[in-house]
This record gives sequence, C-alpha cells and structure tokens, in this order.
Amino acid sequence: MQNRIFLVFFLFVLSYFSLGSRAVSLSPSPTVDSDLLYEEMNLDSIIDRVAFDQAITGYNKIGSKKRDIITLIDFSKPSTCKRFFVLNLSQKKILYSSYVSHGRNSGGNFATSFSNQAGSYKSSLGFYLTENTYQGKNGYSLVLNGLEKGINDKAKERAIVIHGAAYANPSFITSCGRLGRSLGCPALPLSVSREIIDLIKEGSLLYIYADNKDYLANSSILKPDLMAKL
Repeated sequence: MQNRIFLVFFLFVLSYFSLGSRAVSLSPSPTVDSDLLYEEMNLDSIIDRVAFDQAITGYNKIGSKKRDIITLIDFSKPSTCKRFFVLNLSQKKILYSSYVSHGRNSGGNFATSFSNQAGSYKSSLGFYLTENTYQGKNGYSLVLNGLEKGINDKAKERAIVIHGAAYANPSFITSCGRLGRSLGCPALPLSVSREIIDLIKEGSLLYIYADNKDYLANSSILKPDLMAKL
C-alpha cells in the first residue's frame, strides 16, 4: 500500500515539474472533436488544419482555462495575411480574424526564429492563458501567462503581452511590404486591439503556431500525442 501511495505521489510531482513552474491543470479526457469542429465551422482555406488540430489538442488538455474561446496565431503565414483568429468553440464561430505582428528578430515578413530568452526580441510559440489587462507604455495591454517550460514560460519576465500598435495596422503593409515588428509581443491593429483584448482576457487559451520541429519535440502539451501517432 505504501509503495502504491509513493508511486502516485511520484507521478504527480513528475507531471507538475514537466509542465514548468506555473502548473497547468490538465483535463482528464478530450471534450472537443477537432475533425468535426473544423468541418462544422467551415475553416477550410481559412485556418490551417494542422494548426487547428494542435490548438484543439491543447484546449482539450489544459483544464486551467475558464472560457470556451481560443485564440490561434498562425506564424506559418506571412504578416501580410490575417493570421490572428479568435474562435468561439461552443458557438462554432470565428469572432475575429486580424493581422498581427511578430518579434523583430523572428524574421521579416515571415516569423521563422523563436526564443524564450529576455532581450531576444523574438516571438515565442506554444500555449498561453490570458490574464489581467493594464495600461502600459503600449497602451491597453493584456498579460499572457506562458504555460510551457523552456518555450514561453518567461513571457511575463519579458513583458510579452497583447497590445495595439500603429505598425500592426494593415496600412503599414502598403508602405513597407509587410507589417512592422514588435519586441516579441503579438501586436494588433489599433482599431481592433481593445475589442479583442476585452473579449479574450481573464482565462482564455492562446496558441501560437508555426511549422517548427523544435517546438513539437519539446512541447510538454503536444509531444505525448504526437509520439502516440508515430
């Protein structure tokens, strides 16, 4: 009996630290059918299927979320395309699609390089939970809690937040051929930033996607499922 209790305790501790210092509550079983939802929401040609499947995998696993809304940022698309999507999964609706900027050292029109390090001025991939809002140097901003150790868990330390910026306005594309870039934050057009922030704040899930093998190999949230399919 004592051995069984020790084994359960050991597995709990192991799962806690494998997900980083900010513990992630994981749901016991999937609640959303990715295949069915993708068809019912008519997302073909709008949202990349792989990005959507990965986002829903995280949504089904992460129990810490408080909302049935998930935000998907697809950095496999260029900054000249709308690649920021707010999805209401219970209503099966796209609530917003928007342009969004990436970090200045992540790339030009495409984001191809990512980092969790302070001072890198790069975007970070993976899953986040939204928290509180505040008025900062970039105006109305939304705090992001990075859930993946070594991948995005320094988001708060780096002040990686969602905010509005003039360089994220689509008019910037006309003059420069791409959006302007941030210091690592997912920056939105000023015309929609407040509305979107108020919609997704306080406990909704955010997933930043890219076709990136390093992320998949190290994601504590996605890796088990990917390995099971091999």
